[in-house]
Amino acid sequence: MNIKVFDSELKVMEVLWREGVVTASHIAKILEEEIGWNGNTTYTIIKKLIAKGAIERREPKFQCVPLITKAQIQKQEARELSDKLFSGATDIFLSAFLDGKKLSKKEIKNMKELIEQLDEGE
Repeated sequence: MNIKVFDSELKVMEVLWREGVVTASHIAKILEEEIGWNGNTTYTIIKKLIAKGAIERREPKFQCVPLITKAQIQKQEARELSDKLFSGATDIFLSAFLDGKKLSKKEIKNMKELIEQLDEGE
């Protein structure tokens, strides 16, 4: 599933991923408290996400169901960034991403395991 989600839409999706299936009014209340949006703004963005197929509307009470996961969006955005700035060269992308970062031993261990899994898959 390749759905482009913009920053404002991500704010709505973050609420859904965090809260689960909730009403549109509940999302509006949360986003009003967290970032000061009015209800109309939230409803407009929810409708855009429904049109894109990222959210499903269910009744009663305009319940919003996320149809895409956070992991799907993260993978898609990472691929797009890698393609756009690094011509899809994952090694150069990771090198730039990690430049100057201090990784914990656990993060290094997890990355090594991931690379081993990728290597075994070939």
